[in-house]
Amino acid sequence: MAEKHKLIEYANGPSLEEINGTVDVPKDKGFFKTLLAYSGPGALVAVGYMDPGNWSTSITGGQNFQYLLMSVILLSSLIAMLLQYMAAKLGIVSKMDLAQAIRARTSKSLGIVLWILTEFAIMATDIAEVIGGAIALYLLFHIPLVIAVFITVGDVLVLLLLTKIGFRKIEAIVVCLILVILFVFVYQVALSNPNWSAAFAGLVPTGKTFATSPTIGGQTPLTGALGIIGATVMPHNLYLHSAISQTRKVNHADEKSVAQNVRFSAWDSNIQLTAAFFVNALLLVMGVAVFKSGAVKDPSFFGLYQALSDTSTLSNGVLIAVAKSGILSTLFAVALLASGQNSTITGTLSGQVIMEGFVHMRMPLWLRRLVTRLLSVIPVLICVMMTSSKSMIDEHVALNDLMNNSQVFLAFALPFSMLPLLLMTDNATEMGNKFKNSTWVKGFGWFSVIALTFLNLYGLPGQIQAFYGDKLTAGQTMQANIIAYVLIAAVLALLVWTVVDMHKGNERLKNVLAKEDVSSTYEHLAKMSAAAASEEEFDDQATAERNSEQR
Repeated sequence: MAEKHKLIEYANGPSLEEINGTVDVPKDKGFFKTLLAYSGPGALVAVGYMDPGNWSTSITGGQNFQYLLMSVILLSSLIAMLLQYMAAKLGIVSKMDLAQAIRARTSKSLGIVLWILTEFAIMATDIAEVIGGAIALYLLFHIPLVIAVFITVGDVLVLLLLTKIGFRKIEAIVVCLILVILFVFVYQVALSNPNWSAAFAGLVPTGKTFATSPTIGGQTPLTGALGIIGATVMPHNLYLHSAISQTRKVNHADEKSVAQNVRFSAWDSNIQLTAAFFVNALLLVMGVAVFKSGAVKDPSFFGLYQALSDTSTLSNGVLIAVAKSGILSTLFAVALLASGQNSTITGTLSGQVIMEGFVHMRMPLWLRRLVTRLLSVIPVLICVMMTSSKSMIDEHVALNDLMNNSQVFLAFALPFSMLPLLLMTDNATEMGNKFKNSTWVKGFGWFSVIALTFLNLYGLPGQIQAFYGDKLTAGQTMQANIIAYVLIAAVLALLVWTVVDMHKGNERLKNVLAKEDVSSTYEHLAKMSAAAASEEEFDDQATAERNSEQR
């Protein structure tokens, strides 16, 4: 009789158990053949670094400050590479994703708090996907926004289909969609003939990069930089990478096998994040070179789409000639739709990872996607309906503001993924001496965590003020600042709680390992893997002997 499955089940097994260790990898093969087998998880991670939330910040930054913020995109990408490397390494070496590893060292109550916090961050990014997807459908097929918003819920059917075709094919589809996005912006930027010497010069940060003046379009270089950073490094990507890095088969009893997995996962991640860097850099260059300086008055996706078909906003004759055919604006909308569909896959997998890891609950991926997407649709629908009686520009601005303001939750959740990740990968008890962070990784890691946490919290008052609109009264400014400072205090208090709990958890782990006469979690796992392999070999030998006797 077939076993009945409940919609919500208890889960405390391997991370993303259905796909964990399902992809074979070659042994003793050439570099490129081996790299191809490991390629894929990096693409799923890179999607989060080129989602609709990045588009607006990069293009607006280029419009307002020319190439000044190119260095911020570069620095954000380098920090992302470092953090994603540590996340993948944690998953491969410890056989636990980041959520499981944190929960194993903290109390149940803290686990629930961190789960809720991270869920809000995922929903915040999902709001950007809803807005981006709905606008793309509206622009391409002239579907009314309200209906387009509901159609985005239907991407759960896409996800349901993808789960049936195998994880390797999902990775291939994501790579293809990334290439579509990259092609669109390479094509548009190539036509614009940008000033490449100025673009390369912008890769070097200066004192002006994080300056509080001048103010252009309601934005300073500092707020523009914070927007790019906030839209780039997202907490759910760290949880996701620590889980999907375990999809490749690895023999933990063989240190070379683990080292190979770590090495090629790093190559895969860095290659894909380099592609994400180029997409974001091209978006900024597009803001500078495709449009005339200051020509884009509406920074929303509607405004950008319109500007790409408006010959008066474009910078040169080649662009104007192509724009008349409508291909520039159409390609922009296609890339926007591709970006939203990519995030369908990664957002759902991330949510499943944190739910299983923090609270040991599992539900079908389609149900998980349906619930989170419906919750994300609510604020978007409210925004559309509240502005339906106003002008079209007001509606566009309101949706754009909602997308930008939704990123405020990322400032809360990011430290609670970065700090534990760094603490665990720095720890020889967790990783073993072979795989703990080297001195330079540790140094740059702490710099990245402290800098990103500071910048996110530093920009929080401005993000809270944005909820009040453009023209704040003195009372509203004070109220926004009070809310921001209370939230900053809450984040810092929760961080202290997390660090203290993790320290106690590590002490418990040391005591357990001491009883088992091993020096690290990695050695413990290797011992278990070796024992399991010996037992399997014994069973195979016994089976062969029985078959021989029967013959």
